[in-house]
Amino acid sequence: MDPITHDQIINEVLHHTQTDPHKRASGLSDFILGAQDGLVNVLGVVLGIAAATNDARIVLVAGLATTFAESISMGAVAFTTTLADADLYQSEREREYRHIIETPHLEIKEIRDIYEKKGFKGALLERIVTTITANQDIWVAVMMAEEHQLAPIDRRTAIRAALLVGFSAIVGSLVPLFPFMFLPVSTSMWLSVLVTALVLFAIGAYKARVTVGKPMKSGFEMAVIGTLSALAGYLVGFILKVPPLP
Repeated sequence: MDPITHDQIINEVLHHTQTDPHKRASGLSDFILGAQDGLVNVLGVVLGIAAATNDARIVLVAGLATTFAESISMGAVAFTTTLADADLYQSEREREYRHIIETPHLEIKEIRDIYEKKGFKGALLERIVTTITANQDIWVAVMMAEEHQLAPIDRRTAIRAALLVGFSAIVGSLVPLFPFMFLPVSTSMWLSVLVTALVLFAIGAYKARVTVGKPMKSGFEMAVIGTLSALAGYLVGFILKVPPLP
């Protein structure tokens, strides 16, 4: 392999930090957030209502009401949280521009320290520092990525996160409700627990496969934690059971 030149290094650094930075939040994390929340919350509600009333119609009404309220709430939270991240990025970005103007020597030193820690030395290090600090926009972009570990976020990203979280919450919420549409309540309760646990296991295993971790362990942990959380709803419904109508 031919020795890499300083121009190639600069181009790669700028591509990595400005043209194509890593995203802080991914579609996968948004989907898992919504789906897991919908699965666990609606399972807890339907188990509690089923244990208290033994009425499939009431279970479905309560479950569907929870489904849509949950999806709207989760989508709104995802939207506002992403916008808050965007506001943080913008405020830190503006602060960096002020620092470059008011304390340029300190900011140059910070760039030098960043790339010195990466192993660059001597004349090559100085050329990198000179190239980056020659353009304020590039300078700030590098500082945002390297010093603050922040990537730019726009309103479209917030809308996409809200829609994805809300949609996945609906999809996840319908899973524990499905058995109650066709089977008796007593059968549906345990089938709902089983199906939800299997889906949670699949989500946990998939997350570990595409990110990091052991799929079996991650899937088992998500299934156990989610199922135990939902069973709290069953316990409340069982304790507060509604007496049958005369």
